[in-house]
Amino acid sequence: MKKEKTEVFRIGDMVVYPAHGLCCIEAIEERDLYGARVQLFVMSVNLDRMTLMVPTHRAERSGMRPLSTPDLVEAALRLIGGRSKSKRGMWSRRAQEYEKKIRSGDLLLAAEVVRDLRGGADDPGGSYSERQLYELALARVTQEAAAVLRSGQESVRSRIETAQANRTNRAA
Repeated sequence: MKKEKTEVFRIGDMVVYPAHGLCCIEAIEERDLYGARVQLFVMSVNLDRMTLMVPTHRAERSGMRPLSTPDLVEAALRLIGGRSKSKRGMWSRRAQEYEKKIRSGDLLLAAEVVRDLRGGADDPGGSYSERQLYELALARVTQEAAAVLRSGQESVRSRIETAQANRTNRAA
């Protein structure tokens, strides 16, 4: 039998699970599932107030990863202040692409969505689905950045808003 990979993640670690974002490993338990003994990471998902259980042997394959480095967080925050991609093509295809980026668990891809959908939350011209994707991407970036930089989410949001405002001012 293959050795379980529990040494990579420990109880108390903050991790990113692609489908749910920032999680905290609360326990590592063994349970009987469908007649097999399985070791599970038991994680709490802050925003959704739910518990997530991931088999330890599938954690890496599922995309579960440790928090980004401070350098990567800073790169993501700079990316948000950059020039957005043009909004061409059908919205439904772009929306699928944005959702795929958000759910990839990749901080830089989520930052691209925040950058490209800038104004989605406070732009009355943005559609409901555009605002929803913007808010989801913003929450993922904000949560991870706050955890890595050991600052409050409000502080990170303020930095993001400043970067976006500076981009708008440069374009004007």
